[in-house]
Formats: sequence, C-alpha cells, structure tokens
Amino acid sequence: MQKRAFYLILFLAIVICGLLYFSLLKENNDYIPITPIAVHHNGMKFISHETCVECHPKIVENHLKTAHFNSFQPANTNTIKGSFKKGQHNLRLNQDVLFTMVNRDSSFYQEPIINKQKTPFYSAKMDLVVGSGTKGQSYLMWNDTQLFQLQVSYFTPTNSWINSPGAPDQLTPARPVLERCLECHTTYAQNLSGSKKGNSFHKTNIVYGIDCQRCHGEVAAHIQYHKLNPEELIPKHIIQYSTLTRQQRLDACALCHSGLRKETSQEAFGFNIGDVLENFSMPDYDEKSLNTLDVHGNQYGLLKASKCFQKSETLDCTTCHNPHKNERGQLALFNQKCISCHSTMKTPIACSGDVQKIQEMGNNCVQCHMPLADSKTMKIQIPNGDEIAVKVRTHLIGIYHKDSQ
Repeated sequence: MQKRAFYLILFLAIVICGLLYFSLLKENNDYIPITPIAVHHNGMKFISHETCVECHPKIVENHLKTAHFNSFQPANTNTIKGSFKKGQHNLRLNQDVLFTMVNRDSSFYQEPIINKQKTPFYSAKMDLVVGSGTKGQSYLMWNDTQLFQLQVSYFTPTNSWINSPGAPDQLTPARPVLERCLECHTTYAQNLSGSKKGNSFHKTNIVYGIDCQRCHGEVAAHIQYHKLNPEELIPKHIIQYSTLTRQQRLDACALCHSGLRKETSQEAFGFNIGDVLENFSMPDYDEKSLNTLDVHGNQYGLLKASKCFQKSETLDCTTCHNPHKNERGQLALFNQKCISCHSTMKTPIACSGDVQKIQEMGNNCVQCHMPLADSKTMKIQIPNGDEIAVKVRTHLIGIYHKDSQ
C-alpha cells in the first residue's frame, strides 16, 4: 500500500513539474526551439519558409510564385528553363565552338566542342540557377567553395541558349561570382572570402531566393510568440512595413533596384531592413542625370525622378507592387492603381491624351506612361550573331510623345 502511495505521489509530482515547466516556457515566450536553415554572421537565425505556412498559407503559396523568391535556386529540371532536347540543346558560339547542354544522371552540364572533336573540351556542371526566367537565367558552378558563372545563359524572349551577357564570343574561363550578385538574388549567403571581391561562399549556409526574412527581419521569436498566444491577432516580434518610414521602405527595395552602387561598408550582407542604405553604399552614377539611369536595375532612380513621386508624400514601391504576389503582366491591376490615386486627389487629374487613342488602348495608363524601353546596359547576343537590348518597363512615369512600344 505504501509502495502504491509512493508511486502515486511521484506521478503527481512529475505532472505538476511538467505543468510548471510549460507554464514557465509560455511566460518566457520560449517555445520549442526552431532549427535554423542558416545563420547570419550577425547571429540572426534564418528558418525555412515552410515554417510560415501554418499561419500564412496563402501568402506563402503566392510568394513562392514570385520572381523574387525564384531568383536563386539549385539547378534541377524544374528550375532550368532552357531545353535539353535534341535540336534545342546547342549554342553555336562561333565557327569553331559548339556548346551542348547535357542532362546526365540527374545533373546538368555545359560542354563545348572545339573544331568538331569527338570529346568536349570540358564538362561544367550547372549547380545553381540565377534568375527566375522572366527575362532569362544564368548558371553557376561550384569549384570547392568558389562560385563561377558559366558561359552559356538562357534568354526567355527568344527561348534559346545564349552567350552570357558581357562574355566575348570566344571560349572564355568561367567568371567569378562576387557578393554583389548574391546580395540581390538571395536572402543570405555567407562570404568566406573576407572581401566583397572574393567568390568563396559557404555551400550550405545559404537562404535561396528572396524570402520573408529579407523584408521582415528575423521571425523565429515571432513564430514562438504566436504559437504560444494563438489568440493574439496583432503581429509581434516582426518588422512590419507599415511601421517603417517612407525612406526605409524605399531603401529596402533600392538596395537592389537602384543601379550600380559603390559600397561604403565592407560588411557582407550588412544591410538589413530598416537600415539607412547610404550607410552601406552610395550611387555610383549621377542621380540628377536621367542619361545615367537605366531601365534595367534602376527602377528606384527613375521613380524618384518622376513627378508622381515628387508630388506625393506617400508613394513608394509597394503602392503599386505587392511583394507577396506574382502580378507580372496584370496591366489592368496596375492601371486601376493609377486611376485610383489620380481620381482621389484634391484636384483629380484627367488624361489629356487623344480620346479615341485612349479608348483603343483600353485606358492603358501603364503602356502609355511607363512604356517598355531598351536597356543601355543589358544587351544580349542572340544565336544569329545580332546584339539586342533587353526591354524593361521604365519607372520614369511621364508623358511620352512617341508611340508606346
């Protein structure tokens, strides 16, 4: 009898201690630890986007379809846009060199044949994909911890393999991939070089693509808190765009959408959401000269030069773009945003264009006031040898006195 009483008391003690333990966990917001997939050099822990699905399934589902999220990925049949089918898997670089794209043993290779020799000059593995495929893609290979860009890229408008932008039309060594490339295509990659000019990176301490944490900061504490407090509807322990100043919101996008920049800080991936961008880098061009602002990569500079922006106290990138969704090509949606702003102003602005032409264009504000324009910096050499400029929609909102493209 005494033995049974002892075990009963022991059992109750264990139960009480367990309840007290979990009560303390709740009180300290110390939920079951979340295993990070990577760790920033400043100590910030990155978690998988899959952890966010439980509470934000629709947001995550939509974000996975965006160009931002798909801007940097491991190479596989789903991420490589170019074809490996016979008749579509070659690139004639010049009269002496023919590249063949090879899918072998679930891996993918670029193999140049010189002067019709039977064996390739080399076989370079395509390990990583840079670019969502909206305009095109380039491919990177690992050599130990060093990253290199391969010579053959893919161009979406022509659905063909092309010589990588800036590469000569001769067989050339793979180009080192510097940190600046990864800063704008992925959430985090640990630089092992000790220099922005190095191309050595930690092969597993990488967060592919632009995910939630690039724009919302560390989210582990946010998840822990709301797991323990499911009734709390106000987001805690996470950076919300609504709490940032206009310039902070702009800087978050300008990091990668403001053209060439000259770093003032040597810290790799040092800029975080909410920081002042000028503390890390400055424009490497004349911001006041429209001739120096290119449609490829400098949407911020062009937007700042627009009267729409200059006369507004609130207009920023998210006024028109929802970073959680793939809205590419939805001109009706963007047109409605233009009309919404201009029709609710104190002095509404009516379009002064030719009524008949406006109707023929379907009231397409974007096509007329933000036309597609040739990039001065991004030019592609297509297989027939011609060089063409990549067309990008300008963010210099204005009145254009020529036919929209």
